[in-house]
Amino acid sequence: MATSIVVENATKLFTLRYHRTFKEVTVAKAKGRATGHTFKAVDDVSFTVEQGESIGIMGLNGSGKSTLLKMINGVMRPDEGQILTRGRIAGLIATGAGFHNQLSGRENLYLNAAILGMSEAEVRRKFDSIVDFAELGPTLDGPVGHYSSGQKARLGFAIAIHVDSDIFLADEVLAVGDKPFRSKCMKRMKEVRNSGRTLFYVSHAAASVQKMCDRVIVLEKGRLAYDGDPEGGIKYLHYDEPDDQDELGDDEIGNDI
Repeated sequence: MATSIVVENATKLFTLRYHRTFKEVTVAKAKGRATGHTFKAVDDVSFTVEQGESIGIMGLNGSGKSTLLKMINGVMRPDEGQILTRGRIAGLIATGAGFHNQLSGRENLYLNAAILGMSEAEVRRKFDSIVDFAELGPTLDGPVGHYSSGQKARLGFAIAIHVDSDIFLADEVLAVGDKPFRSKCMKRMKEVRNSGRTLFYVSHAAASVQKMCDRVIVLEKGRLAYDGDPEGGIKYLHYDEPDDQDELGDDEIGNDI
């Protein structure tokens, strides 16, 4: 089996600024006060993924899940270490990412598809299927700036899921959609998983991760805290309690997953 992703000692640094304006920074420095601090959003993380694996990325808010996904996608580069990927990557890692608010949904469809590497001919061939999946109706020709977060997620996911990719990334942006659309997305992601593509799924929903993924990686304050079977990862996070597990139940993701 071919290796799909190699994450080797990956570290990503961010600097939190305490002041917004040059004047505030100048005054703080003159008084000997700190103007910010640097922290590791992802801290020395290493793991390898084989082609066709379905990986659930879990962790508390601020643990570095989305940052890791963005580095795998190539949106960000690690400050230390390296991340190697094989093949074409597609997916939805942020609601409205790559969209231009003044352009219509139709125009953004072509723009976002091009960003994801689809040719104009490919977009035209898949256009009706993308539009049908998004279910935006007449709003497709309205400016995206007027869309709700759920409508942006619909359009973004509909485009991403139609990209012929080797690796598919899905962040928790699906949480902003309504129940029927989430169910449809999860069923399509099942098809992605069963097609032999590598799937990365970021979620707090223990039930859906357990049914969708064959392996779970848990991040804790930016570091790799657990890498193994889904049940063990869920127990590590204490997400096996009923109230947490019911976030996305069987009725939302489909009993056939």
